[in-house]
Amino acid sequence: MTTRKIVVTRDAKVTFNNNVDYCVGTGRLGLALNEEYLSELEFVQKMIGFSYIRGHGLFSDDVSIYHEYEEDGVTKVEYNYTYIDRIIDAYIRLGIRPYLELGFMPYKMASGEQTIFYWKGNTTPPRDYKLWTDMVIALLKHLMSRYGEEVVTWPIEVWNEPNLPGFWYKADMQEYFKLFRETFLAIKEFDSRFTVGGPAICGVKDAEWITAFLDFCRKEGLKPDRITRHHYCVEFPERIGHYDYSKLEDSDMRFANLQSTRDIVDSYDEFRGTPIHLTEFSTSYTPKGVIHDTNINAAYLARQLSRLGDVNEAYSYWTFGDVFEEQGVPDSLFHGGFGMVAAGNIPKPSFWTFCFYNKLKDFGNDCIYRDDDAVVVKGEKGCAGILWNIDEEDRDVELELPVSGEEYALVTRTVDEICCNPLKLWHDMGEPAYPSASETELIKSSAFPLVESSVTKTASGNDAGTQGTCSVRIPVRRNGVVYFTLEERHCTPDRGYDYEKVISFH
Repeated sequence: MTTRKIVVTRDAKVTFNNNVDYCVGTGRLGLALNEEYLSELEFVQKMIGFSYIRGHGLFSDDVSIYHEYEEDGVTKVEYNYTYIDRIIDAYIRLGIRPYLELGFMPYKMASGEQTIFYWKGNTTPPRDYKLWTDMVIALLKHLMSRYGEEVVTWPIEVWNEPNLPGFWYKADMQEYFKLFRETFLAIKEFDSRFTVGGPAICGVKDAEWITAFLDFCRKEGLKPDRITRHHYCVEFPERIGHYDYSKLEDSDMRFANLQSTRDIVDSYDEFRGTPIHLTEFSTSYTPKGVIHDTNINAAYLARQLSRLGDVNEAYSYWTFGDVFEEQGVPDSLFHGGFGMVAAGNIPKPSFWTFCFYNKLKDFGNDCIYRDDDAVVVKGEKGCAGILWNIDEEDRDVELELPVSGEEYALVTRTVDEICCNPLKLWHDMGEPAYPSASETELIKSSAFPLVESSVTKTASGNDAGTQGTCSVRIPVRRNGVVYFTLEERHCTPDRGYDYEKVISFH
């Protein structure tokens, strides 16, 4: 056990942009017609409350928007909004709005046969760009007629990962730029209030693509409202059976990669300061990435969330739940799924990392300390913070925090491999692939933080309202994440009630 001391001075102030609840990812939108999907999303919204949700397949055939028919020897087009209305109605009931990723290609409109995923999303350009832009504008008109003026505030992104040949035929850069231009101009002509971004790239040749995209926009006189890209943090995985095993990449290297995109954008006078959205981020980039279910995933993400807001206006975790079918229907309860919530609304350790960052927003916006393993904010009632430990030996963190009252209550919520580890319980139970209702409830009962509390007095200054400090010691075990609050305490016992006597008089 090691000890680490953090001393926070009274006038300390640190820049910290916490947009943890702006957006979250999902599998294809058609999954929102599934009861388990909506149950998981309801749980996430109740506990965190994201503003937007982004997923693939808006125009894929399972959502069934685009149709063609023959009449008098002429091919005509019609649109069907039955499913998309059900999907968005469900989202709005749960307090979340769509971040509109425009893709993939309807089969009847596609120029080729290439598809991706178990559910066969077509990833070829349209055979006629007018058909594509007409469909996009018709959908926006429909959404505005159904949901009102708020629709213009829903962010729009053109396609997904066109720099990868599986997501865009031959990763054809110039063809994607054409798609972006035609889509951007059509939307802005319809209603300039809509905000449109791209190029939604992931990993491969990211600097080359961002630079070429901005060069193209400069040449064409386009000014995207945001630049979008993705952010994953593992080395190439090793596939064993159904599962992918990956090693985490160095955090500083990943942050430097994000900074490089910011630097490229800001090197253009006309694009300097354009917001960057990470419309997907996680550790592993596969839906069978076993690290997603672990406690180290939660600790690693805690460091990511402490710094993602430095150069990115928004970032969206991929994904909220494990109802997901890119590589087929999941084979088991814990299968390395992207979701922060497993089937049966079992929160994974990473779920709590997001909850804790969301709680920081509720407590206060003034950050007084931040480093690679901690972030602390100060509010009217005291201080709150998150501590984490990425695969290092257990340690105690001694915090000396500026306060103004006499007595404070320290409350900690701990998520680590000992006290909040549903994966281990599932393993010890024999790894039931399809647990019964009672087994699911038992596993779920092991998936919540350990809550502990203590009372501490101000170290200096004995009169109410004097300026002093509080010193607290918080254990942070290996791969643990701890959320703490230190709030001023005013004890007002009822007549005759003596807590010490209650617990000792027996």
